[in-house]
Amino acid sequence: MGKPMLTVRIARWSAEHPWRAIGAWLLFVAICIGAGQVAGTRQADFDDNPKGELATYQSIVDEAGFERPSTENVLITAKDGSLDKNQALAAANDVRQRMDALAEVGRVSDPIPSPKGTAVLVNVEMTGSSDTSEERIQPLLDTTAEAQQSYPDLRIEEVGGASLDKALSATLGQDFQQAELISIPVTLLIMLVVFGALIAAGVPVLLAMSAVGTALGLSALVSHLIPATDNTASMILLIGMAVGVDYSLFYIRREREERAKGAGHVDAVEIAAATSGHAIVVSGIAVTVAMAGMFVTNDIVFSSMAVGTILVVLAAMIGSITVLPALLAKLGRWVDRPRIPFLWRLSMRSDGEPRFWKAVLRPSLRKPKTTLIISGGLLVALAIPAFGMTLNAPSEQDLPRSIPIMQTYDRMTGAFPSTGASHEIAVRVPADQAGAAKSAVDDLLGRIAADPGFAHDQPPQVTPAAGGRIVLISAGIPYDGGSARADQSLAELRTTLLPQTIGKVSGAEFAVSGMTAGENDFVDQMKSSLPWVIGFVLLLTLLVMLWAFRAPVIALSAIGLNLLSAGAAYGVLVLVFQHTWAEGLLGFTSNGGITAWLPVMLFVTLFGLSMDYHVFVVSRIREAAAGGLSTREAVATGITRSAGAVTSAAAVMIGVFSIFGSLTTIDMKQMGVGLATAILIDATLIRAVVLPALMVVLGRANWWTPRFLRRRTPVAPPAERKVLEPVG
Repeated sequence: MGKPMLTVRIARWSAEHPWRAIGAWLLFVAICIGAGQVAGTRQADFDDNPKGELATYQSIVDEAGFERPSTENVLITAKDGSLDKNQALAAANDVRQRMDALAEVGRVSDPIPSPKGTAVLVNVEMTGSSDTSEERIQPLLDTTAEAQQSYPDLRIEEVGGASLDKALSATLGQDFQQAELISIPVTLLIMLVVFGALIAAGVPVLLAMSAVGTALGLSALVSHLIPATDNTASMILLIGMAVGVDYSLFYIRREREERAKGAGHVDAVEIAAATSGHAIVVSGIAVTVAMAGMFVTNDIVFSSMAVGTILVVLAAMIGSITVLPALLAKLGRWVDRPRIPFLWRLSMRSDGEPRFWKAVLRPSLRKPKTTLIISGGLLVALAIPAFGMTLNAPSEQDLPRSIPIMQTYDRMTGAFPSTGASHEIAVRVPADQAGAAKSAVDDLLGRIAADPGFAHDQPPQVTPAAGGRIVLISAGIPYDGGSARADQSLAELRTTLLPQTIGKVSGAEFAVSGMTAGENDFVDQMKSSLPWVIGFVLLLTLLVMLWAFRAPVIALSAIGLNLLSAGAAYGVLVLVFQHTWAEGLLGFTSNGGITAWLPVMLFVTLFGLSMDYHVFVVSRIREAAAGGLSTREAVATGITRSAGAVTSAAAVMIGVFSIFGSLTTIDMKQMGVGLATAILIDATLIRAVVLPALMVVLGRANWWTPRFLRRRTPVAPPAERKVLEPVG
């Protein structure tokens, strides 16, 4: 007799040594969390992994050995009515003296009245590295608050790079805590409905939480190689709770199903390991492969999200096939205690073949071609708006004005346009061209002064270095950095002003950075990366499905269905967020576009997560076909028997993803709505209508295996053999 498959051998050992398996898992989770806390998380900097023009800019700045200090702005305005200029200047001088006394402050400017006399500004330069300014900003904020108390008739507030980052980090942190606090009870409530018993409902949630904790710890360690971003922890929670619960859900439902048929606890666990356990491994590999597609972008944001999601998926997969069998074997029938009367009866009824899903399947089974054409046409129609998708990067303008510091930012940029966004220009010339470079820079400054696309309340800051070979210029613009007019100003600078001035100096190099340039370059990078990401994910998904099912038709149909699902989700995103009709419903203000990183992230995530359903459903269909049923009967049996698990898994994912649609920032809203919509379409229209219709149309061709993919199925023990026999 040959060896049973790996998942069965692992499950058998865990079931026979439950305390060892449980103890080893808890120790592993504790070590990962502890190591992550000790090592800390390295956050990505602006200059991590620079590319294109940003790389040129960074090279010039690095050669100059210049680091622009972190700058804060103390804004003084009237709370009501017109500003008392004398009182405002007195307050400004008081602020100067207070700030001068702080060790964190290097230079403080004289009071700067606004052009219209409505405000006074004090610029404060911080000492030390700008990378650590957020950690050292609190004394400045406290000093500003003390000055406000001394002048109650005025509004004295602070805004700058470090204070803005601190406030936004606090907001994102609160959002993360809110998502965490809501997602866990929502998931537990869904699990109670699914299982009707408290312990059975709690096990998937606890395992998912342990996977999230493990991944957060490991990602902190990995961040010292691939720096983390603000979205990394959110993605770990988002994917970890969804996948972790789903994997446990599939396993427990199958184990319960086998016990209901009369199998003993260990036998039920082994059959679950041979079926659902194997599907979990295939799904985990598929999700990992899909998430690895984010590395193709060669962008630090995507690389950090890829690391986080891959780690949490692998942790959830490993936990589901190792510690979960131990828990089920140890708990035995106690896993179904304590029962919640109404929900218990409901869950036991749903473990059968629900009438609802038989009714849903009826059109696909009776008239598969017609059903396929109509449902496929509906998905294509939903996908059509995606061709009008506009990509942009969220800017300060997109942040909710409920955040107090954003109200301060608006008042400051309204009174002092040059304090808003700016174009950061770096110039480098050969040593013998320093004189020509100075003349070219003067010419450039003159053109900027005459150009309405630049702010004129303060002249550009010019910083020469390296004996005149390098010049850094900061030119303010009177627009929000993410606006169309800022984009026009950038285009004018890059295509006309710089080439006609600096570009005429022999051997000169120049580059433009800043928020507007960074956003434009990022959007361009996403547009160019998306086709490569799609190709990478499609190819590797095809290989994984061929490895899992040895059936090219099954692999190709999986890819086609996922493409339809992704296209429909893209179309819904465009309909919701590029228009204004849903603003009141979802609490956002449309910026006319979709967050640039979302299409890539949505594609790889959907492709990975949909494998949960596809592998699980198709495995049940193949299992029924292996038992001698016709394709039509196998499709009906496989889908109705898996419908409860798939519906429950989808409910968990949609519930968790929808929570992110309620968060503060528009990119998180778009991600939550996009993923929830994609999963809803995938778990209902795709899996319950399109997939069965397609498989019935294809018939036995679904299982065709070319000679080079055929392999001899290993001999299995009786409990396995009935679910592993090859199809014809």
